[in-house]
Amino acid sequence: MIRNIFAAALVAAPLFATPAVAAADLGKEESCKYQGQVMAAVQAARLDRVPQDKVDETIRAAEPEWPENFSNAIPQLTQHVYQMKRRDLKNIDLGEIFETQCVENWDQIQEMKKNLSGS
Repeated sequence: MIRNIFAAALVAAPLFATPAVAAADLGKEESCKYQGQVMAAVQAARLDRVPQDKVDETIRAAEPEWPENFSNAIPQLTQHVYQMKRRDLKNIDLGEIFETQCVENWDQIQEMKKNLSGS
């Protein structure tokens, strides 16, 4: 399951690199912290039984404290998290796992973003 979370990070990573505040511009720790917060918000929505098609608007309506462009990953992360069983989500902290994996794999993720953008 942890490998699947990292796979979601790789899928969502390009979504964090929008012009407003690129994840790489924030630095590894801060960017990964925000990414973990987004994942935690999606997990909380799943545990709170928010309908999948309402997750994005529900999280954005709560006015999260991360930079706006980090919310661009909500649909991708929602798709991933909502494939998981709720009972499996009750005893793990996806936000913490996601943040840790982001920090550990930062260079690989940045290289992937660079390759996707053609830079």
